[in-house]
Amino acid sequence: MRLTVLGKSPSWQDAGGACSGYLIQAHDTNLVLDLGNGAFAKLRQFVDYIDVHAVVISHLHSDHFLDLVPYAYALTYAPRQQPVPVPPFWEGTDSPAKPVLHVPAGARDTFRRVVGAWGNEDLIENAFELLEYGDDDVIEVGPMCVRFAQVPHFVETHAVEISTDGARITYGADHSPSDAIVDFARDTDLLLIEATLPRPEREGPRGHVTPGEAGEHGRRAGAKRLVLTHISDELDHEWARREAEATFGAPVEVAAEGATFDV
Repeated sequence: MRLTVLGKSPSWQDAGGACSGYLIQAHDTNLVLDLGNGAFAKLRQFVDYIDVHAVVISHLHSDHFLDLVPYAYALTYAPRQQPVPVPPFWEGTDSPAKPVLHVPAGARDTFRRVVGAWGNEDLIENAFELLEYGDDDVIEVGPMCVRFAQVPHFVETHAVEISTDGARITYGADHSPSDAIVDFARDTDLLLIEATLPRPEREGPRGHVTPGEAGEHGRRAGAKRLVLTHISDELDHEWARREAEATFGAPVEVAAEGATFDV
């Protein structure tokens, strides 16, 4: 498998960057994991959007799904998607692309509220084949197997595992310190884990981790490789890497737009 980072920002985008989004490819299959603001444009640099087989959304925070909106507009209104010819390049098609969209329970209503604020509320559900998943569901996307585990965050959130040919990528999504991600990521080949905070939240419920906490989670899980993500360009990445390495006990990488990781 190859993982390409489309966006690694937290809920505000880096300059020239994008929020959470990842392209995972195995053989001839393309899977997109989360699609936050700015990530659709980044996706188009690496693969044609009509060649995406499935999109998986970890949770319903906008920085993880908002670019489903421009993606849905493209699938609905792009010249190549029309049933009639659109000169000079497009002959018309009876089978427009309609990727499968795997989402947490309640996503349909959330998407309707978001898009319905200015347009057709059913835009996303009409553009994609929308399927809601549960905790125990196992999804097959070409040769890839996708599993889920709930992790603690401000809304229902799922860590996601993608595996094929004996290789595993585990994506923690967003979460507070948790045994759940440690258990789910046990012995994974690559753990893609958030490192949002320079220090723990001062008050209220926790929803994110620091680089040092990310490294500790990776060590406890026995991850073979650790990549920090969901991290702002306003946070020193070298500092974050050192903090994570001190607790992980091995080299750590920091995600960057366009970076690729082969597993």
